Amino acid sequence: MTELHALPALEMIAAYKSGTLSPVEVTQAVLDQIARCEPRLQATYALDPEGARAMARASEARWRAGTPLACGGVTLDGVPATIKENIATRGVPVPLGTAATELVPAAADAPPAARMREAGAVFLGKTTMPEYGMLSSGLSSFHPLTRNPWNTDKNPGGSSAGAGAAAAAGYGPLHIGTDIGGSVRLPAAWCGVAGLKPSLGRIPIDPPYMGRVAGPMTRTVADAALMMAVLSQPDARDHMSLPPAQIDWLDLERDIRGLRIGLLLDAGCGMPVDPQVRAAVEAAAKLFEAAGAVVEPVTPWMNDEMLHGVDTFWRIRSGMDVQALAADKRAKLLPIVRAWAEAGLGLTGETAFHGYTQTFKTRAATVAATQPYDYVISPVSPNTSFAAEWAYPTNDVATAMDHIGFTLPYNMSEQPAASVNCGYDSNGVPIGLQIAGRRFDDLGVLQIARAWESMRPAQRPWPAIPLER
Repeated sequence: MTELHALPALEMIAAYKSGTLSPVEVTQAVLDQIARCEPRLQATYALDPEGARAMARASEARWRAGTPLACGGVTLDGVPATIKENIATRGVPVPLGTAATELVPAAADAPPAARMREAGAVFLGKTTMPEYGMLSSGLSSFHPLTRNPWNTDKNPGGSSAGAGAAAAAGYGPLHIGTDIGGSVRLPAAWCGVAGLKPSLGRIPIDPPYMGRVAGPMTRTVADAALMMAVLSQPDARDHMSLPPAQIDWLDLERDIRGLRIGLLLDAGCGMPVDPQVRAAVEAAAKLFEAAGAVVEPVTPWMNDEMLHGVDTFWRIRSGMDVQALAADKRAKLLPIVRAWAEAGLGLTGETAFHGYTQTFKTRAATVAATQPYDYVISPVSPNTSFAAEWAYPTNDVATAMDHIGFTLPYNMSEQPAASVNCGYDSNGVPIGLQIAGRRFDDLGVLQIARAWESMRPAQRPWPAIPLER
């Protein structure tokens, strides 16, 4: 029998509706799991057990009265959830993973948090992120080091580090991350959970920015789809959001026979693909073929000029942010992050424009290369997980973004892309399969992810977390 903390959200809701479970007992079971694991994982920020219990009691009363909350016609009433700390929740400071931030309580919920609250979700607290979200790691000058539940010597990925670790460790079923170059999909891959980077604007977010999205991180694709039904509801604060659309998010059954699926095994830039990653993705492609899909190799379309151009553009933006800090605040930054950002200072306008131009070249090349296919599958990252204490897979500021050649293109092209587990490396850490679709086809990506979930080999049990050493 599945333990209460590990139940999928859809099962929790069904049990609340039938009266066989209460949000109070489920929330307490999740809090107990967090108490067991958190000393080792350090995945949470502003954990609020008393606030969660109060929300659970209110939810229990609504279910008993037959009046559960809903958003967009979908209820999450009484389901425990976490929210990445850069998504504002009212009354909680937003440190952005760095000790350089002034801790001022947020005045209001950002759109993803507002939708979750409207749907009745129980807020357990926030989840950690690395310094300014600019690391694929759980390393931060503000938060304790976040570790991977599958192997606590290894990295959970980032920047949605705490969300990935929390989902894998069973801190309830629903978690929200953000992604501007891979920050949902990378931790989803290395933590073995389902993560969706939706089309830009599908989930309203505040503040919006080029390529930046919020997305669900869950143990099952169905729970991710359930979250999309809530998170995709409109919010006028996002001036880049898509028009409201009638999407049956839980319609996940899809016959993949005859679908044309591209197989990308080389990003064309950055790090070479680890043989373990390549083998896992090739094995997935063979299963898609066996199920009737037409799988064809895709020629890489990215190159180092595109990848490093976007990196330069980001360094310039971050360098300006760092330069604007008072000297005492600047001194609190992680040295490797400061070195990365300050490398963007003093560059010419021509260099800045060239970097910005690479975002559009990446966009155009990605759309053109993927258009012939219904979906494209690839590794999420060329590498397997790495040391928990490292900032990047190479731990070298010069090659800081050399692992995002598979994920970054879809942020720039605004196309949906998901990560679903497809294997395990020699250290017992999961390997992610990326499934990308055409822009706006978020439901289709979830359907293919669900199809993969149903055809892949049996998964290992979720990790048991070792005690604090």
